[in-house]
Amino acid sequence: MMAWLRFDSIGRALRTAHPNDVLEMGAGEGAMGAWLASRYSYTCVEPDDRSRSKAEQRLAAVGRGRALAQFAELGDERFDMVCAFEVLEHIEDDTRALEEWRERLRPGGWLLMSVPAHQKKYAAADRAAGHFRRYEQADLSALLDKTGYDVDMLRSYGVGFGDLLHHGRSFIVGRRAEAPTHEERSLSSGRFLQPTGSAIPLAYAAITAPFRILQMPFARSDIGAGYVLLARRSA
Repeated sequence: MMAWLRFDSIGRALRTAHPNDVLEMGAGEGAMGAWLASRYSYTCVEPDDRSRSKAEQRLAAVGRGRALAQFAELGDERFDMVCAFEVLEHIEDDTRALEEWRERLRPGGWLLMSVPAHQKKYAAADRAAGHFRRYEQADLSALLDKTGYDVDMLRSYGVGFGDLLHHGRSFIVGRRAEAPTHEERSLSSGRFLQPTGSAIPLAYAAITAPFRILQMPFARSDIGAGYVLLARRSA
């Protein structure tokens, strides 16, 4: 459901950038990837074997797109856009990751990503997912500037309902056995609480529809559960 809350800002960013080809980092089970693949030339990198297998099935159903296990498999390819939805917070050296992603962009290419907001909200759900941190708006903008991007759009999402979902997830994971290593927690996060079949995602869309409308006036505020950011590779 959190993905639905950020979907409108992602769509807005894609309409601004209108890329021809897209590289998604950390695609998980490929729900968003399948949607992107139906509209753009699509490549993703997903290191978790189980998640990547599901992503490959979804791409096969779309009839286009490819899923790779490692960043190195890209060779020297470059793209109009790099996407990373709820990925950067899993990476200890986020500066290096942003620099590496920048090198995958053609001149003038775009970075589109989402991250969880506000370190004070770091909770059991973040630890269980393998998050190193949550982000503050000003710090995120400064990090993008330092790593060679010009921020075009930075929107907040999930006001109210997003925080409720975060607390609910923390309650659930608090009753589960935790994976012993950060790597295991991070790799498995893309599979945790993922819907199966086609009915559940449609139900999630219906449940979140009023909250997607209610959050709109707060998109330029700093009080949501996460951020969606669009930035261009600096000259």
